[in-house]
Amino acid sequence: MEVNEALNIVQPQLTKERFAHTERVVEQAQILADQNGVDQKKAAVAAALHDYAKERPLRELRYWITHSTLPKDLLTFHHELWHGPVGAQLISSEHGVTCPDIQSAVYYHTTGKPHMSRLDMIVYVSDFIEPGRAFPGVQDIRDVSRTDLLKAAWMISSHTIQYLLNKQSRIYPETMYTYNDLTLKVQQRKQANSI
Repeated sequence: MEVNEALNIVQPQLTKERFAHTERVVEQAQILADQNGVDQKKAAVAAALHDYAKERPLRELRYWITHSTLPKDLLTFHHELWHGPVGAQLISSEHGVTCPDIQSAVYYHTTGKPHMSRLDMIVYVSDFIEPGRAFPGVQDIRDVSRTDLLKAAWMISSHTIQYLLNKQSRIYPETMYTYNDLTLKVQQRKQANSI
């Protein structure tokens, strides 16, 4: 699949504003893919599809979680987490996108996961730092992403958990596992570099 085809699939599913966000995520993903030796086309397609299910009705997302192999505990957490896992299924069932790498990047672009691939991290980071985002700390993460994808992903994970704690929100286990995994990798690299 080409990126323009992916964008054409996504555009009717999204509001004008959400589609503009998607286009910016695609541009950012292509930059990060180039910087990190990842296939730009695959990164662009995954980025184009990442919010495919974002604006589906909640009852439809709930239906997919209930009637599929998706983890049922998703239903006990905020619905913002639902569109990634459901989207990964819908791009397969509705458009035949079965590439495991693209499905994984779509599935985990909100929560992250332990042992993320570089493609997973690229979509995760691109979604967070695209130029339309404006909140405290985002520019620092943008700056780091230019040279250190792993550290940028770790910073996003840390930011997300702190944000949820400040709101006294429950934290999805995958989000905590992601933070722990990225923290370990950042610490191990730091120790290796100090030897």
